[in-house]
Order: sequence, then C-alpha cells, then structure tokens
Amino acid sequence: MPSALKQSLEKLAKEKAPGPNPSFSTFHFLLAIELIAEESIGRNKLAEELGIGEGAARTLIGRLKDEGLILISKAGCSLTDKGLKLWNEYRSTIKKVRIEKNELTFADHSFAILVRNSGHKVKTGIEQRDAAIMAGAKGATTILFQNGHLIFPSVDRNIKKDYSKASDQIMHLLKPQENDTVIVVSSDSSTKAEHGALAAAWTLLDCS
Repeated sequence: MPSALKQSLEKLAKEKAPGPNPSFSTFHFLLAIELIAEESIGRNKLAEELGIGEGAARTLIGRLKDEGLILISKAGCSLTDKGLKLWNEYRSTIKKVRIEKNELTFADHSFAILVRNSGHKVKTGIEQRDAAIMAGAKGATTILFQNGHLIFPSVDRNIKKDYSKASDQIMHLLKPQENDTVIVVSSDSSTKAEHGALAAAWTLLDCS
C-alpha cells in the first residue's frame, strides 16, 4: 500500500510557515505529482491546473522540492527518482477516472476511484462518503468487487441488474479484481468531485 506517499504528503500539507495559511490541501500535492509525472510543467501552468494562486503554487512546489520529490529546471518541474518511486507505488494501488452519468451519479461531474485489495477495510461505506463530502463532494457510493461481482458493502447481491450502466462503466474503465474497492463520487464541480474521490480513497490507505 502507498503508505509512504500518504505520510509524505500529509506531512507536507501540515507544515506551518510564516504568513497566512496556504490555500491547498494534501490532494493538491497528490494532483501536482500526477501532473508533473505526465510531463515537465511550470509554476504558472501548475497553478492554473490546480486552481490555486501563484503564491500557493510557489509554496507547494517549494515543499515538494525540499522533500526531494521534484527537480526544478528551465523546462519546469519534474519528478526525482524518489518522487517517481512514490508515484509508481501510488498508481499501482489507485486508479481514478471520470465517468458519465449513470444510476449512481447525482451531479454534473463524477469520478470513480479504485483502491486495490482494500475491500476488507470497508465497513458500511459511510466513512468514505463522509470523507468525500468533507472534501467538497455532494456524496459518494462505495462498491466492492467480491466473487466476481460488484456488490454494495454488507449486501451480497450483484448490482448489475439494478445499476447496469454504472456496473458496465466500472467494469470497462477500472477492471476491478477480487477484493478491490470502487467509490463513485459526484459534485457540481469537477475539482470537488476529484478531491472527494481522492479523500474517500485516502481512508483506505495504510499509514503505518
């Protein structure tokens, strides 16, 4: 499990510095690493993509650099070997995709996020829903993949009959395996839906 990444990013987000509190969260760090992993990116573009001010982006980049996760050059920010290792660890466990409207979505923007081999950590799905809402989402639905079927927690029934469109999208886009968890998160804002999905998944990552 990507406990090292979780610990590193939560530590960076909690660091205090002189002046007002920066306008970013743990998930801005994670999304920044995701963007930097795709290609070298400059501060202005990163700020634009993350929806934060240039000052906040400067602080975020500085913390990632001080942690040894990125390098800064004329071409922009790029991941170090340490940053790449953490990123690969994360994406081997987490997969996040945009999804179209289906029976489980209830706002204009939705993401589905998969957490590998985490089904045994889910109780009722309320913890994931609450985390998503705290991050700005309107709600979240947790689904488990067990015995070759998508089911709701504590309900041993294949959801395909009543939620066929949602089931087809999840199976096609995420290709879950035994004991995986999938969380569908919706919001009126794409950013809030994405942050909500990450927050929900975050509850299933080991920190020890």
